Amino acid sequence: MAITVTPETFSFVSFDSAYIARIATLVAEQLGLTDIDIEIAVDETSPLTRIDVEVTDSLISIRPLSGALEDTRRPRQQSELATTLAMARSMLRARDRLRGGFENAPLDTELSLPQAAAWDTYILGRITRMDIEVKKQAALYNFRNRHGFNDASDHVFEKIWNADSFTWDELSALSANTLTLSA
Repeated sequence: MAITVTPETFSFVSFDSAYIARIATLVAEQLGLTDIDIEIAVDETSPLTRIDVEVTDSLISIRPLSGALEDTRRPRQQSELATTLAMARSMLRARDRLRGGFENAPLDTELSLPQAAAWDTYILGRITRMDIEVKKQAALYNFRNRHGFNDASDHVFEKIWNADSFTWDELSALSANTLTLSA
């Protein structure tokens, strides 16, 4: 496994590429992604939090905007937690696509908002079991915004949050059924 981070030296933000690589290495090892190269290209020109992930059989390409790695209380400064969460989210999404029954999932840009919220919930629930701090209430709020503010939606959220193994078809069906219950 080779992990590369660009840029090597940051101009607009106070980030450390070696630090990002160390965190990415730890997360990749924890997720069993030691047999694939990972390239991380940080766009330091944007404070937004978007992360694009592309996956092939031999490469995981993670392209976060700098806001995804930033300390929200100290602008332009790197946050260990935000960097760890960004790497874990990206790598879990990639692992799902490679080995987790999500081979037939739409591209990230083609996911509906409810599908994206359901997949994020599934990812964040597993991240909590990696002993990484996650704000569950924020995830629940995002899920409710896409699936409805009701008991049925909350029940499905908990089912997805606590799951260790779903396929894309199972997760997508849960999301669609929750929308039907909420209508």
